[in-house]
Amino acid sequence: MLAIVLPARGSRTLAHALHGQLLAAIRSGRLAPGLRLPATRALARHLGVSRNSVIAAYERLAVEGHVSARTGSGHYVADAPARGPARATPAPARARERSLNPHYRGLATPGDMVDPPRTRFDFRLGVPDTAALPFDAWRRLSARALRSLARREPGYAGPAGQPALRAAIAAHASLTRAVACTADDVLVTAGAQQAFDLLARVLVTPGRTIVAVEDPGYPPARAAFAAAGAVIVPVPVDDEGLCVDRLPRDAQVVCVTPSHQFPLGCVLSAARRRALLAFARRRGAVVVEDDYDGEFRFENRPLDALQTLDDEACVFYVGTFSKSLFPALRLGFVIAPAWARAALMLARQRADWHGNLHAQDTLAAFIAEGHLARHVRRMRATYGERRRALLEAVTRDLGRWLAPVPGCAGLHIGTRVAGDVDLARVADRARIAGVNVDRIGRYAIGGDVADGLLFGYGAIEAGAIPHALAALKRAFTQA
Repeated sequence: MLAIVLPARGSRTLAHALHGQLLAAIRSGRLAPGLRLPATRALARHLGVSRNSVIAAYERLAVEGHVSARTGSGHYVADAPARGPARATPAPARARERSLNPHYRGLATPGDMVDPPRTRFDFRLGVPDTAALPFDAWRRLSARALRSLARREPGYAGPAGQPALRAAIAAHASLTRAVACTADDVLVTAGAQQAFDLLARVLVTPGRTIVAVEDPGYPPARAAFAAAGAVIVPVPVDDEGLCVDRLPRDAQVVCVTPSHQFPLGCVLSAARRRALLAFARRRGAVVVEDDYDGEFRFENRPLDALQTLDDEACVFYVGTFSKSLFPALRLGFVIAPAWARAALMLARQRADWHGNLHAQDTLAAFIAEGHLARHVRRMRATYGERRRALLEAVTRDLGRWLAPVPGCAGLHIGTRVAGDVDLARVADRARIAGVNVDRIGRYAIGGDVADGLLFGYGAIEAGAIPHALAALKRAFTQA
């Protein structure tokens, strides 16, 4: 309860003092708008004063508009009045703000980090369809994992992750992506984002380490390395993926999405894969392979992962279950060379020690019983149908303005704009019409990246795609 200091009992200023301290607490925000104040009897008993003194203070606050009385419910702090112009940040606070890492200053508010509400036609990137998830199996395995946890002595676990999940991930990656690994090679993380953060911690010497990133590329990976103090160098991408011949000679880390380039959607060619590994071998560099959307491939045999081709122990393979299952699960992994495992485990321990044991045990059983593999097979067929419908509709309705980027995997396709079109205006008009579509330009660092539109098909049914593209065609015509 709020600390209140009152004059001696019997003082004629007692009610006045109580009113003043409650008013100060309301104005300072210690008593927030909508908060229910203690009942008059309870507060009087707590303060050792008469109930009449408390009633008098409450009534005065109500008359002044600071408190509202609700019949049968009590007294509540009134909603804050409309504020005037925001006050400037005091100079001392501005000086303290300069002590923040520049990569964290005012980039986003918590609200910016939450997915926007879905629109009628939703082409957002990175959003899987969760309607077909075998939730009954997940609930059963979750309950079993919880019972198992209840029988153990509670305590901390190892930073690398639950042994059963590490073994399940190693088997899954070996089977689906031919990644050569064992459970000992696997570090479980809180999604791919934590994997990038941990890799940046152990691979970057602030101000010295040069990290080459795809341009356009995946912002969270880029941001993690930049925040660790890396010197970021953008490298262009074409229809064969990362332009390896444009890598800076002194690059020490190369971040790449070879299975399904983000955001363009192309696949790193076999020749470029060999060239990238040769570059790493010659320069003593390491490669961070983000297997973005690698589970979903719709044409031909998938190319070998860089980690599979690596015979120099220079590739860190990053995976996640956000696309194959659901983003809220927050589980991913790094398959790391032996020489880096101890450093990564220490970084994980210092970050948050270990992840959610219940979720890890549930996922381990889910993979081991074959539910993940079956779900991915089902969704590959579903997403393949949507992808075909989308490519047909783009070619038919928007071919005058857009050309699809060659690709054969993932949960989205990229298109490049043909001609002089204001895509920002098109995207704005599309949103007004209920079509949520993204632009390539938002993911670029340099100014010479060709713009285009990006279409995710995880959150839209195949039957809705022609209607969405018809609305988008009207947006192009109007713009």
